[in-house]
Amino acid sequence: MSQIQPARHEQNHQLSRQVAKTTTAVTVGGSLMVLSGLTLAVTVIGLVVATPLLVIFSPVLVPAAITIFMILGGLLAATAFGATATFVFYWMYRYTTGKHPIGADKLDYARDRLAHAAHDIKEKAEQLGHQAQQQVKTTT
Repeated sequence: MSQIQPARHEQNHQLSRQVAKTTTAVTVGGSLMVLSGLTLAVTVIGLVVATPLLVIFSPVLVPAAITIFMILGGLLAATAFGATATFVFYWMYRYTTGKHPIGADKLDYARDRLAHAAHDIKEKAEQLGHQAQQQVKTTT
C-alpha cells in the first residue's frame, strides 16, 4: 500500500507540471497575439495618417531620401573597404615578418603548387622544343 502512494504522488506532480507549462504557454502566446494585433492596428492607422503628408511632401522627400541613401551607402562602402584594406595590410605584415596568420598555410600550398606546375610546363616546353629541333634536322 505504501508503494502505491509515491506513484500516485509522482503522477499528480507530473500533471501539475504539465498544467503549469500549458497555462504559461497559452498566456505568453495570447499576450504576443494581442501585441501583434495592436502593432498591426497602429501601423495601419499611422499609414493612413501619414499618407497625405507623404504625398504632399513627396517632391522634397523622395530626392532627399535618395540623396541620404546614396551618402550612407557611400560611407558604408568606404568604411568597409578601409577596414578590409587595413586587415589585408596587417595580414601581409604578419606574413612577411614570419608570423603565421590565418590562411598562410593555404597560401604556401597554393604557391608550391603553382611553382610545381610552372616547372612541369617548362620541362614539357623544353622537351617539345627538342622534339621540334629533331624533326627539323631529320627533314632537312
